[in-house]
Amino acid sequence: MAHEQHIEAVFATGAVKPDQFPPSSAPEIAMIGRSNVGKSSLINTIVRHGNLARVSNTPGKTQEINFFATDAGFGLVDLPGYGYAKVSKGKREQFSELIKAYLLQRENLAGVMVLVDSRHDPMAIDLAMIEELEFAGRPYVVVLTKCDKRKDGAVSERVKEYQFLLSNCQHVVDIIATSSKTGDGRSQLIGIMKRLSHQFIETAS
Repeated sequence: MAHEQHIEAVFATGAVKPDQFPPSSAPEIAMIGRSNVGKSSLINTIVRHGNLARVSNTPGKTQEINFFATDAGFGLVDLPGYGYAKVSKGKREQFSELIKAYLLQRENLAGVMVLVDSRHDPMAIDLAMIEELEFAGRPYVVVLTKCDKRKDGAVSERVKEYQFLLSNCQHVVDIIATSSKTGDGRSQLIGIMKRLSHQFIETAS
């Protein structure tokens, strides 16, 4: 069995507006996806920590950008889930502006993990987020979540579907199938996060 990579992580700060983003030169890896896509669970799986990111049955619970410091050479950033209808229109717009400010302006953003639920066909809202990252020139990884709930054949079909959809995209780094329940895809994701962070440091120096 492959050696388990251990990552120590601690909550650093939360931000509800751009001027609250912490000053930092260390590369950051951001996690984003629709509400209820399993983002908090995946963050906890990555750092092997049961409740670093709050897991909730109520979608739309993360209402700020949460910054985590790690000992792996990069910071982890948990962005609010998008596309949740029960949050007021004003709140949705506020989240949207906050997310956009971070994704477009954060100088030390090394890469973005775009989480999509493997059980659903590609959704317009996810593809719009990918398009936003393409235009911004941000490297991103499409992370298929909840793959334990699907048969292996269905997961590889979904991966192929995204490979086809993104075949002309310039900034997609990889498409990874994951499961927070089984830990599948964890070491691949950590490897990519470290690689993106190294590339960021090399480019910045």
